[in-house]
Parts: sequence; structure tokens; C-alpha cells
Amino acid sequence: MPRKTHSIKHTDEKADKAWLRKSKPYVYSVNSRTKNRTFLIICEGQTEEVYFKSFPVLTATVQSINTGSSNMALVDAVKRFQKAGSYDEVWCVFDFDINLMISGQAQDFNNAIKVAKERGYHCAYSNDAFELWFVLHYQYIDQQQQRDFFYQVLSSRWGINYTRDGKSLAFTKSLYNRLLSDGNASQQAAIASSRRLLKIHEDKPYHLQNPVTTVFQLVERLNEHCRK
Repeated sequence: MPRKTHSIKHTDEKADKAWLRKSKPYVYSVNSRTKNRTFLIICEGQTEEVYFKSFPVLTATVQSINTGSSNMALVDAVKRFQKAGSYDEVWCVFDFDINLMISGQAQDFNNAIKVAKERGYHCAYSNDAFELWFVLHYQYIDQQQQRDFFYQVLSSRWGINYTRDGKSLAFTKSLYNRLLSDGNASQQAAIASSRRLLKIHEDKPYHLQNPVTTVFQLVERLNEHCRK
């Protein structure tokens, strides 16, 4: 028995029947096919690691790692993690944490940023502490401060003892959403304040850029890949 064929009537073609028209792809399906960009974020501590893992990225893969090391030791650690795969962007996240008892600390901080950039890495550095980024969500600060000051501000804002409880895993997991949902906090204000501070101090050696945090640059990059 001969196979059935589905011939198209000439009259149907002329009539431009709907069932003969080729369907066009949905605009959403075309526009949503974005390249999956990869980020390797090497962090000094748990707070930074968990905070960056909390970003709701959709069109990127983020690997955030706590090395427990800082400055040049952290920058050198990048090579070890790069062996596991190829990344579009590598970010080193560390702060100065001024300690007058540590000899050569300023030189180590400056050299770490310089070498990282020479190797093609990005640096999200803070002077004095990473917590400056959190505080800038609430208020603009242009006077030199150290970590104890930032801890006091956050303790007051969040009704906790940040020095004692702010570094716990449970609390660090809440940081991103805490800042997002707090009506008194503004990420956009923190970005604007951070950019303003960097503009003021950018001509100085890194260890004298205080207060400064370039965390906003990494935040902006991750925001480009987050759900709207």
C-alpha cells in the first residue's frame, strides 16, 4: 500500500492559510540565551564568601571561596584554584585591617593589588575593613576609621553584637537579604558613596586610601547577571 503524503493545495497557499505559516521564535527565548559567564571570587574570610554566594545570579556561574588568607598570600592562592577550571573573571577580595604590630603590612597590601592587576585579576579591596561596604548602605562616611567603628555601627543598626555574632555562618547567610529588605539600607546609595570615596582617594597609594572600598565594582558586575 503506498505511503500517504501530505500535499499542499495550491488554493491553500494562495489563501495564506494560518497552518502553513512558519512560526517565529518568541522574543523572550531569543533574548534569554545569554552566555553563561563564570566568576572566580577568592575571599579573605567567610563573610565575603557567603555574601557573594547569596547574589541571585541567573546568567553567570559564581564560585566564591574563602581562603583564610589576605593580601599577597590570597593573590598567590588564585593559581591553585584556577587549575580546576577556566574563568572569565577572577576577583580577589581582601581588606587592609590595619595592625600597627605587623611590619610591612602596608607594602604587602599595596603589592597585592599591584600584582593582582598585573596578572589580569580584579581587586575588590577595602580600607580599612570589608564592613565599610555594609555601613555605606546606611550612611556616608568620609573620615578614616578602623573595623571597630564599623562593627559598632552595624551592631546598632542590626540590634546585635556584631563583634561576637556577626561572623557566624548563620548570620552571614542573612546578610544579602537583610540589606536588601531593610528600608533604611540602600545598595545604590552604597555604590554611589563608594564611587565618590574612590574618586577622592584614587591618586594615593592603596594603603592611604581610607576610607575606600572597591567592592561596589564586583557588586555591579554580579548585578548584571541577577534576576530583575
